[in-house]
Amino acid sequence: MNKTRACLTAFLCLAGFGSAFAAQPQPWETGMQPAASPIMHQIRWFEQYTLWFIVPIVLLVLALLITVMVRFRASKNPEASRTSHNTVIEVVWTVAPVLILLFLAVPSFNLLTAQLTMPEDPKLTVKATATQWLWTYDYPEIEDGAISYSSYMLTDDQRAEYGKEDKAVYPRLLAVDNEMVVPVGETVRLLVTAAPTDVIHSFAMPSFGIKVDAVPGRLNETWFKADAEGIYYGQCSELCGKDHAFMPIAIRAVSAEQFATWQASAASDVEAANQALMASIDNAKQDADLLADKD
Repeated sequence: MNKTRACLTAFLCLAGFGSAFAAQPQPWETGMQPAASPIMHQIRWFEQYTLWFIVPIVLLVLALLITVMVRFRASKNPEASRTSHNTVIEVVWTVAPVLILLFLAVPSFNLLTAQLTMPEDPKLTVKATATQWLWTYDYPEIEDGAISYSSYMLTDDQRAEYGKEDKAVYPRLLAVDNEMVVPVGETVRLLVTAAPTDVIHSFAMPSFGIKVDAVPGRLNETWFKADAEGIYYGQCSELCGKDHAFMPIAIRAVSAEQFATWQASAASDVEAANQALMASIDNAKQDADLLADKD
């Protein structure tokens, strides 16, 4: 009983502190990343919902093809049928697809509406500007002064400098020097664009269900709300040049208190604010581990 309680306590504590959850691609992954936002939960539901239609249709078509090949092959039917009309069949193959498309269209439009409509006034606005081959994040509504910084992919020889040597938390080719920092459980408005003289990019965060084109001269808008603290990884998903594969996106969701502390210092020194934030997260994790050991 005590062991079970200790494991549960450790899980709950780690889930509440930053480094416990990190959505990222996994080797041999065939499905989508774990859902970490309300929209992604709906997308996962819609995916499973559509399979109840797709699988029977595929099996039906396969059965019909096999039936036709076996029963109506030339050796068994040397004289082909001249039937040109069957009212029942024509009604069925007209009405059935209409009904199937109707059952797919209604939840599809509901999901699209949810993606385009923020559920509440956003707590924060972040502007992501793409440039070959990096992202720049701006926080234009920060009260203590606007925050703006660039996010570059970390090379292996830079990991020690930024304290990001653990590749389980900071994966190769996905880890960046400065993540986008947002408060957990709060609605964030995301504005996406590209530099005026640049090419088209795409801001994609699979665990949030986000994929928005970054087009020069155009400002696209979307939103997300992180379910849990941690680091979430995505990539530019529009072919944008030779370093397209080296343009990762990292979003770090933290508690409201940690975000307020980061925000207060990031206006003057983003890298120092990020280092202090990482130290705060590590300390919280150590406290959680100690609490779990005591139980």
